Amino acid sequence: MDSLTPTTRALARSLHLLVAGLLALAAVRAVPGDVAHPGAVIGACAAVAGVYAAGPLTPAVSASRRAARWWLAALGAGWLVLLALTPDGVWLAFPLYFLQLHLLSRRGGLLAVVATALAAITAFAAHRGVFSPAVAIGPALGAAVAVAVVWGYQALYRESERRRRLIEELTAARADLAAAQHTAGVLAERERLAREIHDTLAQGLSSIQLLLRAAERALPDRPAAAASHVVRARETAVGNLAEARRLVAALTPPALEGTTLAGALERLCATTSAQHPVAVRFRLTGTPRALSTAVEVALLRIAQSAVSNTVRHARATTGEVTLSHLDDGVRLDVVDDGAGFDPGGLPAPDPAAGGFGIAAMRARTRALHGTLVLESSPGGGTALSARFPLDAARRRSDAPDENEA
Repeated sequence: MDSLTPTTRALARSLHLLVAGLLALAAVRAVPGDVAHPGAVIGACAAVAGVYAAGPLTPAVSASRRAARWWLAALGAGWLVLLALTPDGVWLAFPLYFLQLHLLSRRGGLLAVVATALAAITAFAAHRGVFSPAVAIGPALGAAVAVAVVWGYQALYRESERRRRLIEELTAARADLAAAQHTAGVLAERERLAREIHDTLAQGLSSIQLLLRAAERALPDRPAAAASHVVRARETAVGNLAEARRLVAALTPPALEGTTLAGALERLCATTSAQHPVAVRFRLTGTPRALSTAVEVALLRIAQSAVSNTVRHARATTGEVTLSHLDDGVRLDVVDDGAGFDPGGLPAPDPAAGGFGIAAMRARTRALHGTLVLESSPGGGTALSARFPLDAARRRSDAPDENEA
């Protein structure tokens, strides 16, 4: 069963006052003796008032159409009795229209209104002893007004409920969207921090480990060589500490402070050659142009990760880092003459074994609309190329800075 359309307290109280006033008026008009049975009229008014009062006081009437039908039937029966006793009972037809339209179904309410209007017209004509258009106009016009008002109110209520549900859905959707954006932001920041840690702290710690192992092998026969390895390990630790502090503060990498990208890459090659048994050269081609900070950071991190892989895994003797400024963008190439590997047979990244470097490089290039190409074969060395288009390389305000939190 459909629930009833709610009404405001003001409307309900106004209807109660209207019914009470009309019943009181009919009872008062019966006192002077204008009707044949004044006592019966007053009694009928009291009975109708009692039946009517039972409706608002009974919760089932406002909650169930079945209960509402029984209550309306009792109220209608009392009204018919009053209508048979006095023509003043016609006045009660108007509030009855509202009750029927409100408590019954749309079709049932309309039929009840039509039946009530016909009963009112017939009874009034019988009391007057004559039928005329004026007798029918009052009840018929009242019925039309009641139907228009109630149906209009119900349409407005349905529209209001539809909008309320729409607003609730929009609010829920906005909350879901905000939660999804927050989650995406958290994941993006987590991925960024993972790349930064891998390309800075993890690579630095790996270098420190290799240097300390070399120092351990040099002891005790070659203390000078061991001391040199320890000094380099300490210098690497100092650099890593600076990286960690700048990472926390979300500033530009120390390697790019006070120098260009080419200078940072040249220093990377020189430091690697000095600390490890790999001769890494740097080449610069093309006319240097200003790059966005995001692209410079990405190229530096990719170079650091690629050179670290050359030192740790390739068993190479030489390597080369080339920064090329092209007409349509910028490209970084890192090649070595190491053992090489099968790019299609790379194991999945593992927290214990590592393997996050290439995935991090690909993520960096994708974030700035660049491309990463990796070529290698067992025994044939490795060549890595990262390329960024001109619009990404020059973009300063649109592309997010990798070091901005």
